[in-house]
Amino acid sequence: METRERCPWCGDDPLYVQYHDEEWGVPVYDDRQLLAKLILDGAQAGLSWITILRKQDNYWQAFDHFDPEKIARYDEEKVAELLQNPGIVRNRLKVESAVKNSRGFLTIVEETGSFSDFLWQFVGGVPIQNSWERLEDLPAQTAESRAMSKSLKQYGFNFVGPTICYAFMQAVGMCNDHLVSCFRHAECREMAQS
Repeated sequence: METRERCPWCGDDPLYVQYHDEEWGVPVYDDRQLLAKLILDGAQAGLSWITILRKQDNYWQAFDHFDPEKIARYDEEKVAELLQNPGIVRNRLKVESAVKNSRGFLTIVEETGSFSDFLWQFVGGVPIQNSWERLEDLPAQTAESRAMSKSLKQYGFNFVGPTICYAFMQAVGMCNDHLVSCFRHAECREMAQS
């Protein structure tokens, strides 16, 4: 019987537990992975994350493995095709936002050289180490997520409000929001120091 304590939000769904234990809060620096996470967090708006987690593989297939060059060229015919795909969230605004966000991604990379560096600047390039004791203590947004949201919107991104940006920052390890009682808190802190 496993006795490791986890953040309570992941419950006991094996897929959610695996995501909590292996992905959530791990620093991500790869441009394409960051774009994918941002698009998936936008797709999650108004839904539970487990819904997107269960569809994640379908998203990678449907959106050309999140190749920003390809997604940026999607036309109305491709959007219509995606809206028929039961493996993703079939919401026109969310599908179209993946196209807009990919175009914004390409502009940022052209201007700055790195989407990763652009995003990580909002936390000074290193993960913020929080020490939350209860889920109720976690903020829905922060000054950093508001700054990120504002900047991304200037590049034409949508579904990147401050709350979505904060969920994204938590997921990609820009802040360590595992509760201090969770076994992953110390592990993610160590990753940030290595």
